[in-house]
Amino acid sequence: MKKQHTLIVGLLLFILVAPLDRGIAQQRDSDSVYATKDLRIRVVTVARGLEYPWGLAFLPDGRMLVTERPGRLRIVGGDGSLSRPLSGVPDVFAQGQGGLLDVALAPEFAQNRLVYISYAEPGEGGGGTAAGRGRLEGNRLEDFQVIFRQVPKTGGGKHFGSRLVFSGDGRLFITVGERGERERAQDFTVHRGQVVRINPDGTVPADNPFVGRPGYRPETWSHGHRNPQGADLHPETGELWTVEHGARGGDEINIPRAGRNYGWPIISYGRHYSGLKIGVGSHREGLEQPLYFWDPSIAPSNMAFYTGDRYPAWKGNLLVGALAGRMLVRLELDGERIAGEERMLQELGERIRDVRQGPDGFVYLLTDAREGRILRLEPAE
Repeated sequence: MKKQHTLIVGLLLFILVAPLDRGIAQQRDSDSVYATKDLRIRVVTVARGLEYPWGLAFLPDGRMLVTERPGRLRIVGGDGSLSRPLSGVPDVFAQGQGGLLDVALAPEFAQNRLVYISYAEPGEGGGGTAAGRGRLEGNRLEDFQVIFRQVPKTGGGKHFGSRLVFSGDGRLFITVGERGERERAQDFTVHRGQVVRINPDGTVPADNPFVGRPGYRPETWSHGHRNPQGADLHPETGELWTVEHGARGGDEINIPRAGRNYGWPIISYGRHYSGLKIGVGSHREGLEQPLYFWDPSIAPSNMAFYTGDRYPAWKGNLLVGALAGRMLVRLELDGERIAGEERMLQELGERIRDVRQGPDGFVYLLTDAREGRILRLEPAE
């Protein structure tokens, strides 16, 4: 009887484990190695089956939070398993580029368990960029509250911006697109084409550049942007850098500084999709120049400064994902000057939506697809 019991238990374990083993084998078989200038990179699939994933954040216990644009927030295990969608997430305006977008942990997450998300919020007039926070408890966001709303809302599914970055002093930067209403990017009474800076609870810092100035939104940090979908803090200076979509060319890297105007749509290095000239050209006194631009457009997504040791040749470089360009761009820096550009992983053929450095020092990517994946880049021996 004991032998029979052991045999039955063994068969049950085989049935339960065998599919998982086959899944892991298939995942490993799908890994590919690609040559770059300084090293060969193995692209490892960490998780799959995500519908248009947009933002990624790493939890202290090694798991990940990932957003799906249709409106789901999931926890991804170290084995690539996907949780059920977390409850407590607000309804989203899932049209065009809109939906559930970025995710970030509070700097004091270990104490307060607060998770911040950005999303396209539905409401009167259509949709607009919003940001809110809730406390992560199990498989739910508790006590969710909105801390920023783009006003006014409008129809259409273009240009929500939506990256979330905490500064070294704990303030929150939110990138806000101009929603396809380009002329309103120079109307400072509304939220169109700005970087917003708020306190973690949504209040406005007293040292914001437009506090107390009539005709300006007090939460505005910088303006004259088009659709900044990427942002990160420089690891040495602590300043915010952004990357934003141009039209037909004119994608820009900027260092948004307090109170400055970055020119859209008065100046640009691109052209309208019709081929017509944008504004007055590429320069005008009083408007900031980009640090770097692409023409033709690569359609940049998120960006990340690499500070780890997994790829020594990349240390101190800036990594930028590309959607239309379907690649990862590596930029070598000399202070605030871009000293070199390498275009990588074009053979992968994926729209890269997010770029993050993980706590393990590896680079992680999200692919923008109906069957999206989380990818990890590993040096190939």
